[in-house]
Amino acid sequence: MKKIIFKPLLMLLGFLSVALGILGAVLPVLPTTPFFILAAYLFSKSSPRFHQMILNSPAIGPLVHDWEQHGIISLKAKKMCTAMLFLVVGLSFTFANLKFFVKIVMGVSIIGVLTFIWSRPSRKSSVASYSGSVAPVPSSATSSSRE
Repeated sequence: MKKIIFKPLLMLLGFLSVALGILGAVLPVLPTTPFFILAAYLFSKSSPRFHQMILNSPAIGPLVHDWEQHGIISLKAKKMCTAMLFLVVGLSFTFANLKFFVKIVMGVSIIGVLTFIWSRPSRKSSVASYSGSVAPVPSSATSSSRE
């Protein structure tokens, strides 16, 4: 019974995430990529067909694939996200009549989001160093220690 309800719910949430991702392509205040990554995750648990459709999409597929396989966020996406966050927060602080507490929560949230985004690798070559792998020791260093 649980699976009967669970899979359709995940699919529904996946389609909702795709819809929000499409809206995000048009609205500058709504992110696109995170919603497609979420949709891909939800579809990976509920519908391999729709998961593959996202991965095969020329516009979003490579970004989602890089995230799923390597945990990579491209430098371009990081810069765009940072700029949009500062724009939205700056406009909110300037034009919205926000309580001080709300401004503090927004500021802390933005710091958390930016810390997460900028702590992810930007290229596949940096994934090895990010995952904690140790670079091999040059052979000259090992041979001199044996002598």
